Amino acid sequence: MTGRDPALGLGGGACSAAPPSVGSARAQLELPVPERGGQQGGRAGSAMAATFRKAAKAGQREHWERGQPRFRRQLGLLEKKRDYKRRADDYHKKENALKALHKKALEKNPDEFYFKMTRVQLQDGVHVIKQPKEEVTQEQLKVMRTQDLKYVEMKRVAEAKKIERMKSELHLLDAQGMQSNKHVFFFDTKKEVQEFDVATHLNTSPELVDRVYNRPTIETLQKETVKGATHPAHLKKLAQQRKHQYSLLKQRIEREKMMFVIAQKIQARKDLLDKTSKVKVKKETVNSPAVYKFKFQRKR
Repeated sequence: MTGRDPALGLGGGACSAAPPSVGSARAQLELPVPERGGQQGGRAGSAMAATFRKAAKAGQREHWERGQPRFRRQLGLLEKKRDYKRRADDYHKKENALKALHKKALEKNPDEFYFKMTRVQLQDGVHVIKQPKEEVTQEQLKVMRTQDLKYVEMKRVAEAKKIERMKSELHLLDAQGMQSNKHVFFFDTKKEVQEFDVATHLNTSPELVDRVYNRPTIETLQKETVKGATHPAHLKKLAQQRKHQYSLLKQRIEREKMMFVIAQKIQARKDLLDKTSKVKVKKETVNSPAVYKFKFQRKR
């Protein structure tokens, strides 16, 4: 049919046809649905292909960015994006730190006080906490770290027994024959004080006045014979041996005192492990441990 049909509103040369029904449209749009197994196989195949493509790219030549042109080489290396990013991050990090410090300085209260300020001092612009100085010698610290309390107590008892044995042999005599004690004589008049003679008063020889032990009288010296070594060389040797024994006795006494102090300090550190609240009463010194007062707890 040629010409224009006013009912259809079509131009010349167009053919009229009835509109398709809804059922026929649905029939045309229906497509075959692949099975589930086939769909998974397709995905696995695409993943495998992607893996092969990545493996093939691994052997390719790495792409380099453009370098500095030859006529600008005197200016140095050409900055890349990663170089700028690193430089910018570092700049902003420092800028933020300066802003934070400036804000902290503006908001600081000049009257604020913390107890930590009493234990901190400024060294080279850095706050350093002052460590409390322990009143412990290096020798004491070495023994306390390496030995046990029972071992220290055992050594102290052994030293005490040796000291008692040496004292019984030496009779607590001084190596030089002198004693710190004084003998006071009383007189009625000053004339008697001026005429006083110690050797005559003690009835002994003037050479034996300084001896506080084994000081015989003149009658004893006249009746009895001298026993033992009388040669000056032998007497000098005996005096040296006696002096050496007294020096050993002094060293052992000092060592026994040190062991006693170490045992007390070790025991004090063990007592501090108790969780009971405590207050320090006396600070630690070289010759004494720290003293603590523990809170009383009633036992059940």
